[in-house]
Amino acid sequence: MFEFINALNDPNIPFLRYALIAGLLASLSFGVMGTYVVARRISYIAGAISHSVLGGIGAGLYFQAKYGLDWCHPMYFAVVTALGAALVIGLVSIYARQREDTVIGAIWAFGMAVGLLFIAKTPGYINPMSYLFGNILLVSKTDLWLIIGLDILVVGLGVFFYNKFLAVSFDDEFTKLRGIRVEVYYLLLLCLTALTVVLMVNVVGIIMVIALLTLPPAVAGYFSRRLWQMMILSVVFCMIFTAAGIGLSYSLDLPSGPTIIFIAGVVYLLGAVFSRLIKRFFASFGTTKQRNL
Repeated sequence: MFEFINALNDPNIPFLRYALIAGLLASLSFGVMGTYVVARRISYIAGAISHSVLGGIGAGLYFQAKYGLDWCHPMYFAVVTALGAALVIGLVSIYARQREDTVIGAIWAFGMAVGLLFIAKTPGYINPMSYLFGNILLVSKTDLWLIIGLDILVVGLGVFFYNKFLAVSFDDEFTKLRGIRVEVYYLLLLCLTALTVVLMVNVVGIIMVIALLTLPPAVAGYFSRRLWQMMILSVVFCMIFTAAGIGLSYSLDLPSGPTIIFIAGVVYLLGAVFSRLIKRFFASFGTTKQRNL
């Protein structure tokens, strides 16, 4: 890790600083929206949205290379695709619940297929691995501004509508009785999740997006009793996992995305084991105390 810290100060390798800054900035959205995703239990929907994003990325790459449209940035198309997938899944979930699983699976597979077809027909060699598994070291200064913009939008709305999202995440029926339009806030929650997914593409890639969206909140859940506490800790843990993953991948010459997920997964498993052991200890302690009485 000392090698990584020294490299951050090297003016000849700015991409490493961009990568770290991007990871820390993206952790804000990951932590906030990941908490809602875990609380609402919509990780499977987030997975479908993330995989459909490849369709937009493939289209952007194709139009850039085929017709020389430089403004067709793949991430712009990814945002449109993610929002479209979120709205379709959300509307089907609200108005046709019996078909929700089918639509989620269809969007999941269709988006991946469209993206791969576009990439296959794109002139020149396009390696989809950086989009599928992420390569945060390719983040540019332009990407940083895009991340900052999405961060402001996602975190701002996520915090502003905290009470509404809290109600929607835990009790739909009670929320409706209070006169709150559950459908509107559910769709907004899915759209913000979609924007967060787009942020993750450069960090851990499309395949492992669900892991970074759910593991930090899951770890934070061991140390928090309220949703806002879980949200803050989730942001902190996500920053730690991202920084540690980038540093370790640089030092050991490993791919950054899988390294970040590996660290997050190990911490989650250790947390689950220790949490279970602690619960058993207190349960046995209470039983022994009752017997002595």
